[in-house]
Amino acid sequence: MLPWEGPLAGRLDRHTVVSELLRGNPLGDPHERPLWVYVPPGYDSGTERYPAVYVIQGYTGHVSMWANRMPFRQPFIETADAVFAEGAPGCVVVFVDAWTSYGGSQFVDSPGTGRYHSYLCDEIVPWVDEHYRTIPDRESRAIAGKSSGGFGAMITPMLRPDLFGALATHAGDSLYEFCYLADFGKAVRGLRAYDHDIQKWWADFRSRPSFTKPEDMTLLGTLGVAACFSAAEDGTPELPFDPVTGVVRPAVWQRWLDWDPVRMVPAHAEAVRSLRAVWIDAGKSDEFYLDLGAEAFRAKIAEAGLPDERTHFELFDAGHGGIDYRYPLSLTWLAERLAR
Repeated sequence: MLPWEGPLAGRLDRHTVVSELLRGNPLGDPHERPLWVYVPPGYDSGTERYPAVYVIQGYTGHVSMWANRMPFRQPFIETADAVFAEGAPGCVVVFVDAWTSYGGSQFVDSPGTGRYHSYLCDEIVPWVDEHYRTIPDRESRAIAGKSSGGFGAMITPMLRPDLFGALATHAGDSLYEFCYLADFGKAVRGLRAYDHDIQKWWADFRSRPSFTKPEDMTLLGTLGVAACFSAAEDGTPELPFDPVTGVVRPAVWQRWLDWDPVRMVPAHAEAVRSLRAVWIDAGKSDEFYLDLGAEAFRAKIAEAGLPDERTHFELFDAGHGGIDYRYPLSLTWLAERLAR
């Protein structure tokens, strides 16, 4: 467990991709984005084509964080490399950046943030297929992520079954009455210091070192997700609750609920039934109750008709953080099930 970077059996390429879909996005965020692509051992010496696994991040995550090294743990780039060096069937692993000024995009198209779902599906996937020896077929393409990335991994194969035929979700955002609703009261209390105006908090947050006030994380998540799920046509984020009383605004809250993967499954049952592999896990003491969301999502995909043998479901002893050791487990499982 060396505390510095070690050699890879495969190779990691760092690219910059120019996105026309993100050009002129509502937040003025860069339309030139980093894209990291890992190829497994043996890629450079042969002509074989490989399945691809797209990896997306949780809220506030950006692509460079995949290289972060925590004490006594290797970063996922190295644990993913070890998966293939130790004999799992080779895959191309694609690390996608979907950062916004609010900390994330939820991997959806929104007038509040930009066209990040289209960017992923219609720009990044074709770019990778053009530049690498992938198998350009849904049966050979998976998407995986944790938290907001787990949410993106759940919804993307439902919305684009032509592109993705498998997924892995680690503590993915779901069952919103538990994972989001509980924070609304905290957000209202935090807004008291800003005349109940989240834009005043945002201006203050940007003027000082981040996360130096106790309300910062809650309000950032609230504002950011509102920008993704319930922005007005002009891009203004609309809160799903009254910022003074905390009373839920049903029409706005419904826009959030419409993005709940648990609630999305029935409308996308055919796409769900077509999935060849689904990995679902979460910590039993997840602070956002995403273990309950995982249970509910598993039940819904079973109701939709996905055979149990195509699903791996597991709850384990942990909270929401520190579960990066789960990523190589799901990567191995997907690698063994994608079409070749």
